Amino acid sequence: MSTNAKSNTQTRVEGDVTVVTPTGELDAITSPELAETLEAILGASDPCRGVVIDFSGVDFCDSRCIGVLVAAYRQARDRGIGLAVASPQRTVHRLFTIAGIDQVITIDDDLQRAMKLVLA
Repeated sequence: MSTNAKSNTQTRVEGDVTVVTPTGELDAITSPELAETLEAILGASDPCRGVVIDFSGVDFCDSRCIGVLVAAYRQARDRGIGLAVASPQRTVHRLFTIAGIDQVITIDDDLQRAMKLVLA
């Protein structure tokens, strides 16, 4: 498990899935750190089959975070890697719905189910 001090983002690998767990607020200051983490995972020469971003510890995100998620989705799609968001808090999930990314990116309330979905 690695931790990025600036954004407090942890990653762990479970089988063929990498789980990325940011915590706190994802805004213009902290979202670039999440972007770097996702780019490193998705751009690896021997990538995993699926990535799940566990939003259970994120209590705020803004449009910059939405942009990071959309960019990660596109990169994952282009490489044939499944990507999903799991367990967003109610206010964050509402933002995802308003922004319409729930129509593009799989968002599931259950982390384990999201991990299965990215491999399907």
